[in-house]
Amino acid sequence: MATTSTTKIQPTLMARLGEARERTDELFRLLRPEAYFDRPIPERHRNIFYLGHLEAFDWNLLSERALGLKSFKPEFDQLFAFGIDPVGGSLPSDRAKDWPPVEKIRRYNRRVRHELDAALERVWASLSSDLAASLEQLLNVAIEHRLMHAETFAYMLHRLPVSRKISQPAPPAAPSKPIMPRMVEIPAGEATLGLGAKGPEHFGWDNEFKPHRVKVPAFCIDVYPVTNGEFLKFINAGGYENQSLWAEEAWQWVTSCEVRHPAFWVWSGASWHYRTMFGEVPLPLDWPVYVSHAEAAAYARWTEKDLPTEAEWHRAALGTTAEHERPYPWGSQPPARAFGNFDFHRWDPVSVTAHPAGASAFGVMDLVGNGWEWTSTIFSPFPGFEPFPFYPGYSANFFDGRHYVLKGGSARTAACMLRRSFRNWFQPHYPYVYAKFRCVVR
Repeated sequence: MATTSTTKIQPTLMARLGEARERTDELFRLLRPEAYFDRPIPERHRNIFYLGHLEAFDWNLLSERALGLKSFKPEFDQLFAFGIDPVGGSLPSDRAKDWPPVEKIRRYNRRVRHELDAALERVWASLSSDLAASLEQLLNVAIEHRLMHAETFAYMLHRLPVSRKISQPAPPAAPSKPIMPRMVEIPAGEATLGLGAKGPEHFGWDNEFKPHRVKVPAFCIDVYPVTNGEFLKFINAGGYENQSLWAEEAWQWVTSCEVRHPAFWVWSGASWHYRTMFGEVPLPLDWPVYVSHAEAAAYARWTEKDLPTEAEWHRAALGTTAEHERPYPWGSQPPARAFGNFDFHRWDPVSVTAHPAGASAFGVMDLVGNGWEWTSTIFSPFPGFEPFPFYPGYSANFFDGRHYVLKGGSARTAACMLRRSFRNWFQPHYPYVYAKFRCVVR
């Protein structure tokens, strides 16, 4: 029979699943009815796909494998099963009329939730400890997958015209102020990458295992992420026209796609503005600049610096002058508003100086939240990597040398995914994600 501790975990996981569902539900409530079949990012599915994808994923993951449920709508299970990660410039060619009506998808979603929740309630108490632990892992996968899409769909909605979504009130932003960029020296030491313990309270995705230590020579790192104000100097200096600053494929992307500025910037008559979730504002010079990996690398070359490796990021963020490392840059306290801009409290960035309480032991600021941080590390498996048997392609399909590791988190990243071992990854020419960067000198 299930242990007492397991039966206590089940209500907690079900509550977290309910909270994650509300996170994604609230995003779909932002869409005006006519916007469901829009495609705000050319490389991605239409909005309508994501309405069905989240429930289809949960059903495909849990129904037959864990709960013995038979499909009631196999065509939807398949239609909404997989998203898109376009490599090579190919774009989807489906038409709006190729997708089912919104109400049919909503009916499917309601039934999926009802059947899964009823089955989970029915079977949990009768499971052995081992089977209960397996089901807990699957529920963690379902929860975090949904929370990832709460962020993915947010940056997609960011690309929609304001007229296609229902505006929400936003907390007032502090007045922009100049940032004095500076660097701090990080002494040589070791960084621990990867997650050790497995279990319901130590969930991690397959690419987070196994833990290993990496020696990191001394280096200097920017105290703050690169801001819009600093990146503006790169633009004014002709950075997007200087081929010597760009890798060959990156230059082909810049020229073929006519990339001339960050995707979140808008030229408005005589000055730069910033595309927020629900409007445009004069470019906030002290907010972190959101750019693709290719743009970040070009800027780093322009300053005669580099992007940090994953291990260097860990050392600067979590290391100390002593032997031990911290769970978070600020220490061992769980994520809270004082420490950074994360966990859905805001739609947009804030100043890179806004959260001094979140500084690392070395005084490096704004490491977690306010935007993921690009590294120079290609996404690849850690030693001893084992794919999830129930989701073998989650990470392994992207160990292709074409994706880079990001660390930290954004304003739309859930608190549970701010753990030190979590690894995000994207292609180098993808400009829409909430991704910032900082530079190092070795």
